[in-house]
Amino acid sequence: MAAGKYSRKLKLTEQVKRKETDYLGEVSIPADALYGIHAWRSAENFPGQTPFQPEWYRALGIVKLACYQTIMAFRSAALLKYPPEKLPAGTEDGSLFEALALAAEEVSLGKYAEHFIVPAMQGGAGTSANMNMNEILSNVALLKLGYCPGEYRYVHPIAHANLFQSTNDVMPTALKVALMQLLGRLEDSINKLRASVESREKTHRHHLRIAYTQMQQAVPSSYGMLFGAYSDALSRDWWRVSKCLERIKVVNLGGGATGSGMAIPRYFVMEVATRLQKLTNLPLARGDNLSDTTQNLDSLVEVHAILKSHAVNLEKIAADLRLLSSELHGKPELSIPARQTGSSIMPGKVNPVIPEFVIGSVHKVYSNDVLVSSLCGQACLDLNAYLPVIGHAMIDSLNLLINAGSSLQQNLLTGFRLDAGKALENLLNSPSISTALIPHTGYEKAAELAQYMTAHSCSVFEANKKLRILPDPKLKEILQPEELLKLGYSLAGL
Repeated sequence: MAAGKYSRKLKLTEQVKRKETDYLGEVSIPADALYGIHAWRSAENFPGQTPFQPEWYRALGIVKLACYQTIMAFRSAALLKYPPEKLPAGTEDGSLFEALALAAEEVSLGKYAEHFIVPAMQGGAGTSANMNMNEILSNVALLKLGYCPGEYRYVHPIAHANLFQSTNDVMPTALKVALMQLLGRLEDSINKLRASVESREKTHRHHLRIAYTQMQQAVPSSYGMLFGAYSDALSRDWWRVSKCLERIKVVNLGGGATGSGMAIPRYFVMEVATRLQKLTNLPLARGDNLSDTTQNLDSLVEVHAILKSHAVNLEKIAADLRLLSSELHGKPELSIPARQTGSSIMPGKVNPVIPEFVIGSVHKVYSNDVLVSSLCGQACLDLNAYLPVIGHAMIDSLNLLINAGSSLQQNLLTGFRLDAGKALENLLNSPSISTALIPHTGYEKAAELAQYMTAHSCSVFEANKKLRILPDPKLKEILQPEELLKLGYSLAGL
């Protein structure tokens, strides 16, 4: 059996075969398999174990359902005006489209996925995946009508399951449906993460810390300000992601092979996208220029760039929290949850596995961004043959970001601890505190204080007591959190 891709049930019955033919020859297929010769050849031609994305599989089912419902509506409308013999070839029997519609609805719920044997990495612009789906739908419909798999004279994968369709319109349309559904989940993930970050911002609003620039101590700040910056970044991410549906809502369903609608009834062209919109409750719309929508995938590049922007912000947050919780210089101010033991040889070692998971995930998104951009640019004339690989990368990035954000929120932000007392002690012993004194002492006196603190490893209060630069009550007033965290200063406060 090709590539070992088939279910255990099929292996147990693999001695019972049926014959299927195409213009290349004949192939023996397990009798109860719901795939057919096209999928079989594809599995042989494209070896590999990377599975086709389940979200795309289910979305393809609902796109097919929209097609069959539109065909049935077209057939009913046509019979009101024309005799049956006027109907287009393939539409003579309405009952088989009812069976196909039932099969497509089941596929949209994830059924029969074990019979989808075409891998994610494939050539042919998605024809292999489309035909695997057509074979599954035909064979499921045959079973519902009382026939056996492979009896295509009753329900045919091309003449019926693919009627008025092309790989070039159903596959990209299904991809956009899958992306829209995942984008909704990503919005939820970002909002939950943002809510956790905002909660930390409020909790630690006045908990002072040392701000760092270029990994060196800089000026007094607070953990509230740090988490506030994360919150605003995530707010921008949410806003950008929320606009992605607008960027990919235009579909070419009904346009056929190149967007011309050739050999497709005008009724179908005009109605099928609307039918799909109602089925999915997504803001889908038929493109005004179906040729453009078929051959140009720049909207996917734009959306993935937005995903990359969110990946950048996730990496920044995860990397910062890993650094702040590191043990490079003793006990850290901030401790992240211990999620699992960290070593097979070092007892008691606990690693920052959540930040590492996030950082590793987003770097995969970065690599996917290069792939999406370069392959979208490989469109040639009227079609992009690399849609399967592009689509796989898009869905992969969305799942990576959803999972990374969810883990960051649930497994790190929910349980990290801040030693506010230690953070304050570190700040008061840091020469960086001297910056806050400049409006009161001038640069030279503040620098003198900082130099003394460095030389004697003492706190700002101890250094000031020795140098007598400011009265102690004034120094304490200046170093109150509400004073340190003001945006700028006024002359009245000096």
